[in-house]
Amino acid sequence: MPAAHAPFLDLPTEEFREILRENRIPGYRAGQVRRWVFARKTFAFDEMTDISKSDRAKLSGLFGNTLFSGKLVTQTGSEDGTQKILLEWPDRHRVESVLLRDDRGHRTGCISTQVGCAMGCRFCASGLDGFVRNLSRGEILEQILRLNALLPDPQRLTHLVIMGTGEPTLNLDALLAALAEATAADGLDIGNRRVTISTVGIPAGIDKMTAADLPYKLAVSLHAADDATRNKIIPQNQHCGIRAVLAAADRYFAQTGRRVTFEYILIAGVNDSGADALRLAKLLDRKTAIVNVIPYNPVPELEWKSPAPRAVESFVRALTQAGIQVKVRFRKGDDINAACGQLRRSYRIS
Repeated sequence: MPAAHAPFLDLPTEEFREILRENRIPGYRAGQVRRWVFARKTFAFDEMTDISKSDRAKLSGLFGNTLFSGKLVTQTGSEDGTQKILLEWPDRHRVESVLLRDDRGHRTGCISTQVGCAMGCRFCASGLDGFVRNLSRGEILEQILRLNALLPDPQRLTHLVIMGTGEPTLNLDALLAALAEATAADGLDIGNRRVTISTVGIPAGIDKMTAADLPYKLAVSLHAADDATRNKIIPQNQHCGIRAVLAAADRYFAQTGRRVTFEYILIAGVNDSGADALRLAKLLDRKTAIVNVIPYNPVPELEWKSPAPRAVESFVRALTQAGIQVKVRFRKGDDINAACGQLRRSYRIS
């Protein structure tokens, strides 16, 4: 039987309670359902055993038995502990999400915000098929819950990075609604400071985040220290330029006091030289920021190559000697198409 209402995960709690009242289901059932979903990793009404059978039947009639609107197409696992899922929505469009683990005990969900991407970054598989649509609040939240459910009890997600397919600042309202559930005390209770929103660097989008005074971290995909190189890597840069991106990041820091991370994917022969490192150090001089250096994860359809280990070491050393705080984020999941957009493209619908 088709659901009579919007998917459960798309509904604010008060709206859900109102639907319960309209259908003569006690309002306190809303809290019970939330505990099953967020604390017990249960996503089917008929498995919620502290709810009466008659109310479970009503809920299934209203929303369908499963609280998920997507279908799991495939799930892959890497030797390094990375897991990736591909979800298909009722309109047959697909997105991917990744669970990352590290030796510090962090369990991080990497989430998509759009089907496809309009930014057209030259190094990324996400935009090869163009932009399709925004994801809803519920579709974003479903990714988080599905990744959380991959973890054995009592483990839970500890961090979220909004670094999957899509430009988050172009779907900010839906994203923030989903994150509010993930960080709520009666949600997944993920700490606000453990959520990072990554943007390609749209000044207006960053300013919208600044105006919202978000409790989350901001990461800016910089990837170059001059406009000529950045235009080649990130076509969006032609509409604003690096200086405007940095100015918007400065405004974010001034408003929130939260240090900005600048992500820098090292691509062999494109932006990994000593001169590139010196330009980047000069660009970020005296900024309260950190640079995340990421050796490029090759995509078969693209021409770019990974840098040599020696080039990575030299680049990092040059930044460090210039007083820039640097972290190196090594690739994970190479054996399972873990780069953004790769899994989706390998399971394309003909």
